[in-house]
Amino acid sequence: MKKTLKLKMKLGIKQTKKDFDNWNNQKKEINNLKKNKLYQARDIWWCSLGLNIGFEQDGTGKNNGRPVLIIRGFSKEVCLVLPLSTSQKENKYYHKIGRLNGKDASAIISQVRLVDTKRFVNKIDKLRKGKFDEIRKAVKDLI
Repeated sequence: MKKTLKLKMKLGIKQTKKDFDNWNNQKKEINNLKKNKLYQARDIWWCSLGLNIGFEQDGTGKNNGRPVLIIRGFSKEVCLVLPLSTSQKENKYYHKIGRLNGKDASAIISQVRLVDTKRFVNKIDKLRKGKFDEIRKAVKDLI
């Protein structure tokens, strides 16, 4: 374990302590919500993604939230989403979507995941069809 920490420090990888206990309490509250949210593919929602392990994309702030793009719905309870980021990396895992709330945003296509719609906080926007089709193709090409 000490060797791993030393290697991370040498490589400049930031090691932050996560409050998993607090997030677990928040998850319990989210799980107890009675209503799932109505959504459609192409919607962008603020979503309580939470604290995750290692390099999995976390939510941020007090509610551990992050905007997500809905790729596909499976039922009223679950759908496939991509987390969004203001990080503008130039690689096959990030796909630019344009401006969101006044900031340039990208979909992190390598972090596709299934979520329960109880995690949705509020709808932010809807992605235009042409850009959505590009992102779906990029996801399909990745897998």
